Amino acid sequence: MGKVIVVTSGKGGVGKTTSTAALGAALAQRNEKVVVVDFDVGLRNLDLVMGAERRVVYDLVNVIQGDAKLPQALIRDKRLETLFLLPASQTRDKDNLTAEGVEQVITELKKYFDWIICDSPAGIERGATLAMRHADMAVVVTNPEVSSVRDSDRIIGLLDSKTLKAERGERMEKYLLLTRYDANRAQRGDMLKVDDVLEILSIPLVGIIPESMDVLRASNIGAPVTLADARSAPALAYFDAARRLAGENVPMTIPGEKRGFLDKIFARRAA
Repeated sequence: MGKVIVVTSGKGGVGKTTSTAALGAALAQRNEKVVVVDFDVGLRNLDLVMGAERRVVYDLVNVIQGDAKLPQALIRDKRLETLFLLPASQTRDKDNLTAEGVEQVITELKKYFDWIICDSPAGIERGATLAMRHADMAVVVTNPEVSSVRDSDRIIGLLDSKTLKAERGERMEKYLLLTRYDANRAQRGDMLKVDDVLEILSIPLVGIIPESMDVLRASNIGAPVTLADARSAPALAYFDAARRLAGENVPMTIPGEKRGFLDKIFARRAA
């Protein structure tokens, strides 16, 4: 049975969709079967980032309402045979998502895919709670700014109360993905430092994605950054994050800093 990951945040524009696509492509390049699912009904963008906007015929709402079978709605990536997209509807309302319908779709996807990565809409409304409900683990995407971190703290609370795992009394695995990080700006005090964010949110760090034009360029050509430029700094950071999600022990470094993140922590404690 596949593992379900929800990529979520409280604030919009932090890089959820970019991260969903990048992590999905990174896991697929490990020869694992991956589907990325867009839950942002009415404001879909995952198909654009995946370069599949002209190939959408049926979508998640069509499947839930019985207008199409799941295989009809799935779009295979042209670059990676093991990567698929289940797009959201551009014309429907989030009320067209039903708890029963989402459960049926997720249950079916788990039979055929190793990873089901759900791109959640921002905030705490219906689409977001349905996207996280069946998750086995969560990636909380946060920018190093106070408002983004505060909203992510609220999302962490929802993950601990509004998911099936929470209702069963089970622990939800939650990981922090820090995006748009600039070590120089953090050093000047223009944004929060990594350890400041960790102190506030208190969940394990899965990756630090540096601020880079490579991410924007990849989105504009319709490709996950892990496919568009696999040797770029953000792509390498996403590859490492994907490896950590898969259970590998990968050392953490802060982009733009020479010393390893754990080395820095241990040095501070020793002092």
